[in-house]
Amino acid sequence: MPRLRTSALLAALLVLSHPGSAQQRPALRAAWEDMRSFYRATLQSEGIVGSSLVLIRGDSTIGREFYGMADLASGRAVDSNTIYHWASITKTFTAIAIMQLRDRGLLSLDDPIVKYVPELREVHDSFGAIDSVTIRHLLSHSAGFRNPTWPWGGDQPWHPFEPTRWAQVVAMMPYTEILFKPGSRYSYSNPGYIFLGRVIEALSGDDYEVYMEKNVLRPLGMSHSYFDRTPYHLLRYRSNNYTVIKGKPEPNGLDFDTGITVSNGGLNAPFPDMVKYLRFLLGAPGISEDARNVLARSSLEEMWRGRVPVTDIAGADFKTAPADSDGMGYFILQSGGQRVIGHTGSQASFRAFFYVDPETRSAIIANFNTVAGDGEEHPSVGPLFEGLLQRYVAGIIPALHL
Repeated sequence: MPRLRTSALLAALLVLSHPGSAQQRPALRAAWEDMRSFYRATLQSEGIVGSSLVLIRGDSTIGREFYGMADLASGRAVDSNTIYHWASITKTFTAIAIMQLRDRGLLSLDDPIVKYVPELREVHDSFGAIDSVTIRHLLSHSAGFRNPTWPWGGDQPWHPFEPTRWAQVVAMMPYTEILFKPGSRYSYSNPGYIFLGRVIEALSGDDYEVYMEKNVLRPLGMSHSYFDRTPYHLLRYRSNNYTVIKGKPEPNGLDFDTGITVSNGGLNAPFPDMVKYLRFLLGAPGISEDARNVLARSSLEEMWRGRVPVTDIAGADFKTAPADSDGMGYFILQSGGQRVIGHTGSQASFRAFFYVDPETRSAIIANFNTVAGDGEEHPSVGPLFEGLLQRYVAGIIPALHL
């Protein structure tokens, strides 16, 4: 495929690289340089328009890279302020909110989902009473609901990006079925996290976005993060996203509305805000008291215990999301004696992932704003994602143990 050759893009490639503490440890520096070289070469060969990559350990940054363009039309380069869409990584935030409500005594994870979303009684369940489907099942993708929110459509430009009203989801419930005995196995489900968003609203009295702003984003200090459409004052930072068609990246637009599916995929944020989130997950010593109080460490660790084996990754983001089991809101991967926890995101033409290693208090996070259109060979984001994760698990983490 023809590569992007605008002078603005070439000038913007890899505008920043900060090895940080990697400069002080030869093995860590070498592991970071190997990852950085792979990242640079693959982004260029695949024709990715823009991307960011950050590695952290506790309060320190091991390395970071900002690559290419956030918006080709305006010539705006990717930098530390660039706001990306995080898609299904939103689910980890939704799961935290559910655990907050559990810890405050407002729900039990073994409560039937119909206790809070009674409309689900219209769903067909050939395995027994719908009351057997619990909040815990939804958190771990083991409830038996289908993967896509829409069971049809989405292939015409006039179709809505996602259902915009709860009534549209409710209207599909008499035509929805439970596909296997709840709790018996894993199957990724976007509707399941819509239902969890409804639980948050029912128990808090707030819209999902309002609850998350007050109880998660604000205490974490994620002041430039938001759901769905971009506030006017942040538009200058928003990344566009591109689908390659006939060898040319075509823009999909700066904004889109995830509608009623916001709780499974509506988050937008710049990397500094996402690093604050990762440092909260890691329990980094420098986080604020407000951030520490978002959720008890014991509750996070409960979410990171494998609940169901991930034997079928069909429908998961990237289609090859590496995981051995699903906890509650997070994938768990065991590789080379290492255990890492994370999630992926895939919506419009954004592809993102993060994984954290609680033992070394380190994390990797990346986002890419370009995908291949139908019939296009490039860009292929999956191998890039897998190569970065492999270098994190097999290179960075062992170097941190030295």
